[in-house]
Amino acid sequence: MKDFSYITNSHPAYIEQLYQDFQHNPESVDPEFRKFFEGFDFARTGAKAGLNGTPVAVAEPGATTSETVDWRKELGAYRLILGYRNRGHLIAKTNPIRPRKDRGANLTLDFYGLSEADMDKNFYAGNLIGLGQTTLRKILDQLIRSYASHVGIEFKYISDQEKVDFLSNEMEKNFTTALPLEKKKRILEKLNQGVMFEKFLHTKYIGQKRFSLEGGETAIAALDAILTEAADFDVQEVVIGMAHRGRLNILANIMGKTYEQIFSEFEGNIIPDQTMGSGDVKYHMGFGSEVETAHGKTLHLKLMPNPSHLEAVDPVVLGFSRAKADVLYKSDYDKILPILIHGDASLAGQGVVYEIVQMSKLDGYYTGGTIHFVINNQIGFTTDFEEARSSDYCTSLASMIQAPVMHVNGDDPEAVVKCVEIATRYRQKFNSDVFIDMVCYRRHGHNEGDDPKFTQPHLYELIEKHQNPREVYSNFLMENGEPDAKELAKQMEKKFWDDLQERLDEIKQNPLPYHYQQPELSWKSLRHATVADFESSPSTAISNEEFDTLFKSLMEWPSDFKPLRKVEKLLQDKVKLFTEEKKIDWATAELLAYGSLMLQGKDVRMSGQDVKRGTFSHRHAVLRDENTDVAYNRLSRLPGTQGRFFIYNSLLSEYGVLGFEYGYGLASPDSLVLWEAQFGDFTNGAQTMIDQFISSAEQKWNRMNGLVMLLPHGYEGQGPEHSSARMERFLQQCAELNMVAVNITTASNLFHALRRQLTWPFRKPLIVFSPKANLRHPGSYSTADEFVSGNFKEIIDDPATPDSSAVTKVLLCSGKLYFELQDYRKKNNITNVALLRLEQLYPLPTKQLLEQYKKYSKATWFWVQEEPLNMGAATFLQMNLKDDINFGVISRQPSASTATGYSKVHAQEQAEIIETAFTI
Repeated sequence: MKDFSYITNSHPAYIEQLYQDFQHNPESVDPEFRKFFEGFDFARTGAKAGLNGTPVAVAEPGATTSETVDWRKELGAYRLILGYRNRGHLIAKTNPIRPRKDRGANLTLDFYGLSEADMDKNFYAGNLIGLGQTTLRKILDQLIRSYASHVGIEFKYISDQEKVDFLSNEMEKNFTTALPLEKKKRILEKLNQGVMFEKFLHTKYIGQKRFSLEGGETAIAALDAILTEAADFDVQEVVIGMAHRGRLNILANIMGKTYEQIFSEFEGNIIPDQTMGSGDVKYHMGFGSEVETAHGKTLHLKLMPNPSHLEAVDPVVLGFSRAKADVLYKSDYDKILPILIHGDASLAGQGVVYEIVQMSKLDGYYTGGTIHFVINNQIGFTTDFEEARSSDYCTSLASMIQAPVMHVNGDDPEAVVKCVEIATRYRQKFNSDVFIDMVCYRRHGHNEGDDPKFTQPHLYELIEKHQNPREVYSNFLMENGEPDAKELAKQMEKKFWDDLQERLDEIKQNPLPYHYQQPELSWKSLRHATVADFESSPSTAISNEEFDTLFKSLMEWPSDFKPLRKVEKLLQDKVKLFTEEKKIDWATAELLAYGSLMLQGKDVRMSGQDVKRGTFSHRHAVLRDENTDVAYNRLSRLPGTQGRFFIYNSLLSEYGVLGFEYGYGLASPDSLVLWEAQFGDFTNGAQTMIDQFISSAEQKWNRMNGLVMLLPHGYEGQGPEHSSARMERFLQQCAELNMVAVNITTASNLFHALRRQLTWPFRKPLIVFSPKANLRHPGSYSTADEFVSGNFKEIIDDPATPDSSAVTKVLLCSGKLYFELQDYRKKNNITNVALLRLEQLYPLPTKQLLEQYKKYSKATWFWVQEEPLNMGAATFLQMNLKDDINFGVISRQPSASTATGYSKVHAQEQAEIIETAFTI
């Protein structure tokens, strides 16, 4: 939306000429200026509206207007309208506690060439905001009510005119309409519930940490309004992600969790079943429910469990929503709505928010738009907002994706409800993200035991004297409402105190009924794992017929598709390898695993940086026509498949994308969900997801997940950022059968490991330390027989040492180092050393290891690794095998960095490890 100050300052004759140009050819003038002239003609002539309500000019071509119209003043009024649309939010009274900072809005009359003397003059520009020809006073009054009252809207950066028109119309026409009494009653009910919950807690559990919503209770009325409006627009499920502030209140008053359920947890009365997890604090737990909206519609609600890392749950919510849309709603995103509830400090400060906003329009991560609701406390723990961000608003990143932001005063619940209803309609109409920034306050400190006056004495002096939102709204209705509204306020005041007493008297509430959805039924059919489950793997072989069908399909492409010559030769080489040697390479085995699951009706989803081709040009799951650039998915034409294969190259993000895939797996237990790191080293950018969700969610929240992480790992002289997937970090977190970690050497073992994920009657995250250079190592090839029989091998014995009594040394190793040890042994004709491959690092196959230890009982054992001693699996194995197996460790020296950056030093170190292993 432009300003046109340069035209306002022009000679009236110039403007008159523009008007003449417009009359002869409306397309010849600037679109924004054309709107002005259309509005002018409409108001001047009373013309009929054209298509979509656009005014149609009917003034006679050639008619002059200079004698009757003061163009400069008219344009000044038009610029005033644009000014309020663009910058009214800067002067809106959105802060319930203290005056706002002056941010230079330039919305004074004189800035637009107007003055107090013009206030009662009529202006045609009034038509642009639906008033027709009217006085400047009425125009200004309408602009203030629409754009600078208790709401300020940011949308000037939106380039889609349909969106701009929608928002302008909503704010200028619908927003100023008074709410019906029934809606006011609903708002008061929800405010009553929100405030009552906090008073109950404050009375019953004085001093206990609960992260109350006090000061922001209007959020309850807002969420209730979103649910009602969303259901009216055919939303069937809402997935909510939020941090801990206000979580208990939302569980009670939005999700329908009873006081009894919440406070048995609050008092620690629940005795956790230790086979089901160790639990988490009450304000981190998730919940699912089925609620009835104010208009009688039924909605499924999910509140995702979250850690104290405030925004970490965001990508999980979005992945969960996408999976539900794909699995349950046939990718109809209008049926499922993600809502993210942010704090102001975390929204502005945590980078994962940028990542998920950047993902919002990408095919692989699209969810049909997210409603972002900010409970803006104007503070983060003890940090003032001026110390917490450089931007004007905590929501400023919304402009990056042209998402509108409605800043609204939390003490005006009617305005808040109107905003969220507009936001919900916007989301459903445009399937785009939208932000509501509810400016409120935090009545207590960061938690109830914290004294905020230490750091904000003046602010908390103001807050102490300030009424809560329920009191503010009740008093407003008493003083300003119609007689029926005043009576309503009196009734609801009495009801508030009666209901509070009921809660304090512990009157029993009835839990809401709940019906399980299909993905939940799949979860219910699974069980938790036991130690016995990991003694050996289940059969994961496929039939010969399935193998032949899959291999043939993978090596063909449509007749009208022309792959790149290099890729065509690559596939021909794979066919040749199979035809002549009956062998399958790593990349083919991987795609065979996915295809075989699709034959069983399972979906496979994979994302990550460059996954379609593969970082190391090995996968080629998606080919490109060398002439047309058209893509061909090699798993898209498998005969007889019911499952689908989704594969997406991700944006350059680890944290957000891994969180999204974790969320996807959480909602889709019958799908194989994979995330591949470009290099395994880069997982450290997603460490929060690994620590807070992947490794611990089953213990904390009783939530299983079968997510697969493919992490390229191996020391090949590529330096400290391209060598290590930080195996030691994963192994350090391995306990209580929480995840599976493998370092595989053969194509068939990868095939079985992937299929095992959906064969098990439980779900576990699978961490695969995958090869890089060894993706094409002939030693990793597997025969076709290994795919049509057998299962995953946790340990691979040495096929070259049939006489175990002759073995004097056993080198236990994992991953690519095996092939280097094997080459050295062969080159030096060594026959008394056995090489054992530990393919599964966790759960550690102790029983199988002990069998091997018994078999090679006369030998000296060593664990050999290419990682430094303080990294890799050495420490983990020493801790877990010290009582059963006596072994030494051969490795690089302990190091602060994962690897050297000098290729010659790397080669020397690698040679020393291998030589030491055989000569020690």
